[in-house]
Order: sequence, then C-alpha cells, then structure tokens
Amino acid sequence: MAETQSSVKEVIPDIGGDFALDEGVIAVLPPGSRVLECNSFDKSAWTRTAHISVQLSDGSSTQYFMKCATEGGRIMMEGEFNSMSELYKLAPSFVPRPHAWGKFGRANPVTHFFLCDFIDIEKKLPEPVAFCARLAEIHLNSQSPTGQFGFMVPNCHGKILQANDWDPNWRSFFTKLLVSFFQIEISINGPWQEYEQAFEVIVSTVIPQLLDPLQADGRTVKPCLIHGDLWEENAAINRATGDPVVFDASAFYAHNEYELGTWRRETIKFGKEHFDQYLSNVHPSKPAEQWDDRVRLYSLKFNLAHMIGWPGAPLVREEIYNDMRYLIRQYPGATAGNLHEDPKGA
Repeated sequence: MAETQSSVKEVIPDIGGDFALDEGVIAVLPPGSRVLECNSFDKSAWTRTAHISVQLSDGSSTQYFMKCATEGGRIMMEGEFNSMSELYKLAPSFVPRPHAWGKFGRANPVTHFFLCDFIDIEKKLPEPVAFCARLAEIHLNSQSPTGQFGFMVPNCHGKILQANDWDPNWRSFFTKLLVSFFQIEISINGPWQEYEQAFEVIVSTVIPQLLDPLQADGRTVKPCLIHGDLWEENAAINRATGDPVVFDASAFYAHNEYELGTWRRETIKFGKEHFDQYLSNVHPSKPAEQWDDRVRLYSLKFNLAHMIGWPGAPLVREEIYNDMRYLIRQYPGATAGNLHEDPKGA
C-alpha cells in the first residue's frame, strides 16, 4: 500500500505517529474527536492495520483498531464489519466492538477500511473451557434472519470471496461453497487429474451421503452464526479481563460443526481438548456416528483456502487428497484412483 500511504500523508501531514489517517476515517469517529496518534500496528497478510489514539469531546481518551485494503477492499471491509457486528450482538465480551467501515477520502488506489475497538491482547491459545463455552453460546443462541444458510452481505475468507447467498438446504449451500473454493484452487495451483477426479466423487457421492441425513427422517439443521475462520491467529486473550477474544471473522449462518473444520487441519493448534470441550457444550448432530467424517469433510474447505492464500504447498494439497480418498472409501458409490492412505483422525 505504498501509494495509499504516500497520498494520505500529503492530505493529512500533521497527524501524530507513523500512519497518516485519512479524512474518511476521521469522519466516522465520534463528533468532536481529536486524533492524537495513529501508528502502524502488527502484521496482516492481506491488509494494512493501525492503532489509533483519540481524545473525545468530553476530554476522555479511547483507542481504535483500523484495518484497510485496496484491491477487493470494499467487500473485505464491509464483510468483516457485518461479520463482527453479528458476533458482537451475541457475545460483546468475545469480540472487539465494531464501529464502522467506509472509504478513504483521497487515497489512490481506492482504499476501504474497517474500524473497531482496540483491545490489548496476549497472543496465546485460549484455554478450552471458557473459549468453547463462549463459542457454543453463539452457535446455540444465534438465529438466522431468514431461517436459511448464508449471510446478509458478501464477505471473504481472508481475501477469498465466499459463495454465501441464502439457501434453505445445508447440503446445497456447502456444496456451492466448496466447489467455488476448489475451482479457484485449481486455477492457482494447476491441474492434477487424480485430485480433480476425487473431488468429483466427493461432490456427487460423498456429500449427499454425509449431509443429506442431517435433514432426513424429520431431522433439521439449525443455521448457526459461525466465526468462519477460527484458528489460533484469530483468537487471543484480553489482557485487561483475562477473557478469550476473537477477531478477523468471515461469518455466515451454517451448520455449527462446520466451524470445527479448521481445527482438524494438520498445522492448527486447536486440538483434542478443544474438540472435547466443545462437544461437552454442543452434542454432535444426528447421525452422531458420522460426526468425525463430517468434520473431515468441512476441513477440505479450510485447506483449500490455505492453498489459495499460500500457493505451492504440496503437503497441504496431499492432505486434501488423502482426506478425499478416505471419505470416498467410507462412502462408496464411485471410484477415484487408488484409495489407500488413511490420514489422521480428529
């Protein structure tokens, strides 16, 4: 974002700190606010971030966290604002309070931003009991505004646009989401015949056998609000309260078990203790005997997102392929190459 940084410094040269705050951001601060300092803060893969110190009209001070992006920034920032807003309604101590999203006034290239409370955090994995209890509360207490799966605005997983249009059927919704990510992954990392054949079988044979039973024989799946990208880099501890806190949400209304798909990835630090603690709050959907296989299926989407965001990771692609082959063996109906490897269990 060198161009954006240069242009905003020309517009507002007298703001303190090392990050020139654009007039578009200042406009959404509380009336009478005076910006004291704006500093570049932490690291972000797809965006630029800042810590903003402000004096309010009554003389008190407060702090904000800002994220901004250029290419694709409007969808990313509007999507994150709405994602965090939905979570904040249900669990205000679990997420930073979102304030606004908008557009820089004079930046070139066009730049959009998201603004929320600044929370001083300790970057460590939250302990399972309190963390999973908060997460379960969101899943159990949330209500989809349409009664369907999806979200009210487009949003992104990282920088990847999610297919999140409303759909009354979970199998249909998840299939569209997974297919869209697989197509992007292939376009970036290139063809692999056996891998693509296995994915065709996943879509045509495995997904119906795993997800249709959730909504069969009188059973229903509640669309639950999920964070959408809940790994250790998006969770921490609030230093002031000691409570767990999450951020960088890419939320939508989904089957609650989908949230756990990312925990199943090989490199993720959320592990058995977090799985067990979550399941002590929310029992597996029926048929319960398919719980582990459903979570394995859901993990495919998160590994595909990794392959899109960080191309050229052969071990992750092999993990996807091995998981697909395992599921195809468990739910036969077609064949896709030599299905002989058994990847890790949850």
